[in-house]
Amino acid sequence: MTVRRDFQESARCRSDLVIGRDELVTAARDQLARGGSVLLHGPAGIGKSTVLRALAADYGESARVLRCSATESESHLPFLALADLLGLVLEEVAGKLPTAQRTALESALTGRGESTLQNDGLALRLAVLSALRALAADGPVLVVADDLQWLDAASAELLGFAARRLGDTPVQLLCAVRTEGQEYDRHLRASPPDTLAVRLDPLSRAQISALLDHRGYTDLPRSTVREIHRTSGGNPLFALELGRALGENPTPPRPGEPLPVPTSLRALVLSRLDMLSADARRTLLVASAGARPTLGLLRAAGRENAEAETTQAAALGLLATEPEGPAVRFAHPLISAALYAEAPARERRAAHAALSTAASDPIERARHLALATTGTDPDVAARLAGAAALARERGAPSVAAALGLLAARHTPAEGTPGPDERRLLAAEDAITAGETDLARDIAHDVLGRATAGPARVRAWMVVIESAGQSLGDVDAVFPQVLADAGDDPRLLALVHYQLAWRGLVVEGDFAEARQEAAHAAELAARGGDRRTELMALSFQASTETLMGHPDAPATIKKALREPQDPYVACHHNGAGAARFRWLLMSDQLPEARTTITALLREVRRRGMVESEVHFQRFLADTELRSGHCGRALDLARESLRLARDSGIGLGASAMLASLAEASGGDVDRALVLAREAAARAEEDGDQMYLSRALAALGYAQLVAGDAAGAVGSLRRVRELEHGLGINDPARGRWQGDLAEALVRTGEIGEAQDLIDITRAHALRLGRESVLAVLDRAEALVRAARGEREDAVDRLTSVQDRLAKLGYGLEEARAAFALARLRSVPGSGTAPYDEAARLFRRCRALPWLRQVERAASADAAPQPPVPAAVAASAPASDALDGLAAMERQVAALVMEGATNREIAARLFISVKTVEATLTRVYRKLGIRSRVDIVRLAAGRHAT
Repeated sequence: MTVRRDFQESARCRSDLVIGRDELVTAARDQLARGGSVLLHGPAGIGKSTVLRALAADYGESARVLRCSATESESHLPFLALADLLGLVLEEVAGKLPTAQRTALESALTGRGESTLQNDGLALRLAVLSALRALAADGPVLVVADDLQWLDAASAELLGFAARRLGDTPVQLLCAVRTEGQEYDRHLRASPPDTLAVRLDPLSRAQISALLDHRGYTDLPRSTVREIHRTSGGNPLFALELGRALGENPTPPRPGEPLPVPTSLRALVLSRLDMLSADARRTLLVASAGARPTLGLLRAAGRENAEAETTQAAALGLLATEPEGPAVRFAHPLISAALYAEAPARERRAAHAALSTAASDPIERARHLALATTGTDPDVAARLAGAAALARERGAPSVAAALGLLAARHTPAEGTPGPDERRLLAAEDAITAGETDLARDIAHDVLGRATAGPARVRAWMVVIESAGQSLGDVDAVFPQVLADAGDDPRLLALVHYQLAWRGLVVEGDFAEARQEAAHAAELAARGGDRRTELMALSFQASTETLMGHPDAPATIKKALREPQDPYVACHHNGAGAARFRWLLMSDQLPEARTTITALLREVRRRGMVESEVHFQRFLADTELRSGHCGRALDLARESLRLARDSGIGLGASAMLASLAEASGGDVDRALVLAREAAARAEEDGDQMYLSRALAALGYAQLVAGDAAGAVGSLRRVRELEHGLGINDPARGRWQGDLAEALVRTGEIGEAQDLIDITRAHALRLGRESVLAVLDRAEALVRAARGEREDAVDRLTSVQDRLAKLGYGLEEARAAFALARLRSVPGSGTAPYDEAARLFRRCRALPWLRQVERAASADAAPQPPVPAAVAASAPASDALDGLAAMERQVAALVMEGATNREIAARLFISVKTVEATLTRVYRKLGIRSRVDIVRLAAGRHAT
């Protein structure tokens, strides 16, 4: 495809913000920083110029930048690009060139005198090389050349000649060239030998969404963004043009129709259509209207010469050849969309009419029938409603929503069911598919017309559901919903179920949420609404589980009683999810994994995107607790990617991804994700997930070595959960981390108080793994108090208990703490071997690096006590009068340990070590560490 110069981005809307290219931009910058050259390549509109500008901007002050940007219309003019590069510096370098070279270069650049490669070939080639060397003598030079494919032949030859011979001269090339495949070798051969070729690939859906947001197209529904991504093929320029066309078009496309393609893009991709016969063009139109066109489908739709006509289109580059199958695939999705948009409405309807009988799939036949029909038609509407139900059963709720909207469009106003009822069903399908923007728009459309209570309440439920965790944004609608519900128990049950969520998310009150859920379940049972009853019971069970309420097991059993609703059974807020939470918090990890794996499989089959996001995260959490950090990291990253693509559960997914990164990936990335999750929760007013995000932040800070930061974050978690009424320590499992951080900062009394309070709740609820982690934390407290032997015994027991429970990462952390207590400076790495083995088995890389650092520090040889000091020091028993912590610190000083090593060994902060030593000096009447060594040496001498 060819992009005309007048189609390029205007200077007004250009931006050097590079979206979705972080890795390749980093690689290119590293290459340039090393003194190498870079060749960017990729198809038209893929963003090469944007990346090139961003890279060139880095060198505006540190190097002289020479620029040229070629155009197709000027590519026949010899030496034009060379004039762009060297025209402004000709006077500066002319005097440094030999006469023959200067004459040849001046003739080429100024047009004074005839100069050609044929006549002045060697002199001109050497002149360009010499000019670049002369400029580089005063400092580095960066040659920036965009659109190399349009460089005039003479300039391309001269630039390539010089590039291959620059050697160690500080001249680098930063170039961009359009390529449709991998055919950049010719340009690479004309580049310096150390050139890095960087291909720009299509952007992901999330990146296209970010690009559209950046350019101001923020009101596009997520389903529309998805269609823009599909139609553009991830090409940023095409996506922006489609977004602009949608923004300027007051009439959105009908459900099932392709996006409107602006004239600029139509001309861009359809210039070759004029070379097709009329019959071939009609055949391509039928192919563009089909979902999965094949030669057989085209023939069944009346295109008898489909094979010859598609062969002709493929030869023109409109179709991609498929040697291994019968599929008819357009070379780019935009060609199909532009071809369809270009066709008159009458021809489009004729194509759909032909496909409505030719397609084998009943869903496709119904869709084509709808697009071939104008006006209302009850038979067509019924067929579409049936197709929507079939799509729902197949696990394609997005397709069901589109078909449902088509059914509503063709349903007569007096029909039964009516158009709004079908619209609301389509909105509910959109919610299931994760297309919350579409669902909300449909609901507001219905609310603008509906007067009956049931329809209005149902529409309000869609509005509330589409708000996700941002329930505070729709808080004002609840009085109106209650008024619309009247005294109907079925409608009131729906409202009180949402009020339960409001109590939890907005008010942060678990007790209120539990009470509202129980009331909703009673109302639903009275009204005969089993689905709402089961959802309310499941919510009540989950709330009771997190509260540590004694009724939780009984409520879970009640929610699991027959008859069950298949939708509720696999919903992320349904009975299966409630049972999973109970299993996970009750230390039944294998059964929890089996349960969540089965739920994840089912929601994927049903196309329940929101539930898939949550269940993927739940499975990652299970694997993390089991010590499978690598597997957990993969799952958490995939959950976060899916959350970003769908706009669902972003805060929760970022929170879990932070925990996984801190355990098995990149700690810096973990800190960024935790802060993102906390900011999102605060923005949404979601106190429940705010506490989870801050717990993840505290854990990441602990792993990063920032004990004071961890204490600050986790203290806030303690305050939040106390206010929420959460009493089950198995919910967030942050208490052990806070206790450890408090020990490291020297706040041992607070650590012990936290352990005692949490242990009481864990004993009442039978949380064995929590008790083991608390015992590990108490061992650190005792070690800090100087009770070393008791701490070692306790840690040995804790490690064994955690291993039996299947908590691999916590087991490894206990082994690490044990190794620190047993190791002494100069003892080598042997005490750390077990901890290293366990962390390696977990693929807990951040923790493994901590083990390696600690082992290296202890393995370093310690300086001996000078003999003169030992001989001159008097005997003393003064050390025996110190407190346990002071004695332990003094003993490690005697062994030659630094303050940092003492802090690591005793699980306290360096600041605490310094304060303890100050007390030791005061009690012993001495001034420094050397005096402690003297006292010890004197005691040993006696």
